[in-house]
Amino acid sequence: MKKKKIIIFGSTGSIGKNTLKIINQDFDNFEIILLTSNKNINLLFRQATKYKVKNLIITNHKKYLIAKKRFGKKFNIYCDFKNLDKIIYTKVDYIMSAITGLAGLEPTLNSIPLTRKIAIANKESIICGWNLIKKKLLKYNTKFIPVDSEHFSLYSLIDTLKIDNIENAILTASGGPFLNLPLSKFSSISKHKAINHPNWKMGNKISIDSATMMNKVFEIIEAQRIFNIKLNKLSILVHPKSYVHAIVKFKNGLIKTLIHETSMTIPIFNSIYDNGTKNFKTKKIDLKSLNNLDFKEVDIKRYPITDVLKEFSNKVTLFDTIVVAANDELVNQFLNNNIKFIQINKLLKKIIKLPEFLKYKRKIPMNIVEIINLNDYVRLKTKRLSVLS
Repeated sequence: MKKKKIIIFGSTGSIGKNTLKIINQDFDNFEIILLTSNKNINLLFRQATKYKVKNLIITNHKKYLIAKKRFGKKFNIYCDFKNLDKIIYTKVDYIMSAITGLAGLEPTLNSIPLTRKIAIANKESIICGWNLIKKKLLKYNTKFIPVDSEHFSLYSLIDTLKIDNIENAILTASGGPFLNLPLSKFSSISKHKAINHPNWKMGNKISIDSATMMNKVFEIIEAQRIFNIKLNKLSILVHPKSYVHAIVKFKNGLIKTLIHETSMTIPIFNSIYDNGTKNFKTKKIDLKSLNNLDFKEVDIKRYPITDVLKEFSNKVTLFDTIVVAANDELVNQFLNNNIKFIQINKLLKKIIKLPEFLKYKRKIPMNIVEIINLNDYVRLKTKRLSVLS
């Protein structure tokens, strides 16, 4: 049987490692063409050695120079994604795009012509550049599968049904580590407590977004972009057990839910083997969770950042980049102990309402340069305002 050719962008992150974990179970049927990382070159080289990968991209220039000196004779090492067409001569079967932040947008766009199927686990790329991604997907007839558990759930529930048949769709949120914390204690939330997610093992940035619930705001916007469901049909329910990932009510009266255990390996596995021919061993159905699903409405006092949803429209604009960039920088400032947890929401709302940014609500991104330049400017502006706060 012909081996499936695979590429993993961000192989040293949690999504990348889980993707390799799945491939490892059936490695004889795969050939990994390329792995990439930003800084974690030691893990990258261990991965490349184990899976016999010749091509590596290391985007941090300092780490790239170190790697080139140490391992340049053993591997083909590149410092950016401009050489993708030199690495990939014929279309590969699958690309996992799991680079965090807007740094993942350019590799995603550049790789779409080079693969038959792309799985994207990058919120920022979809929110800020979905119109650019969609255009390329259609042009090169590349299949797209979302990998976030909520969007993979929607993807599975909707399947071939028409979007017009959907009455409303719900994404669930765990509530993060502060679901039951008294509001009076929010002013003293520490970085250590904020990154300690009760259900999922995630990186620091997304853990903070989960604690504020900004991640769910982004996921609602992603769902609108990917599935073209109007924002007034999308909502959030708090579900502390994280067992149900999405609920869809159809106009014919049917309500469908998708449930799986709290492991990203399940949507990743199903994005690789999306024809249903491969079995994946998981835990037994959790009857205790099923008997106590415990859904709650979102408490706006506890998660005031969810109010930002009102600022988005049903089409991609450059304003989306402003929200993403400002939030990214504010989370960064919190992780560096420069602002308090409660300031993330307050400063975000202040920044996105600045008169100079409101005009971008009417501007559709025409290319990636516009998005990157605006992202850089907003992050710099946000950093300066954070210092003054």
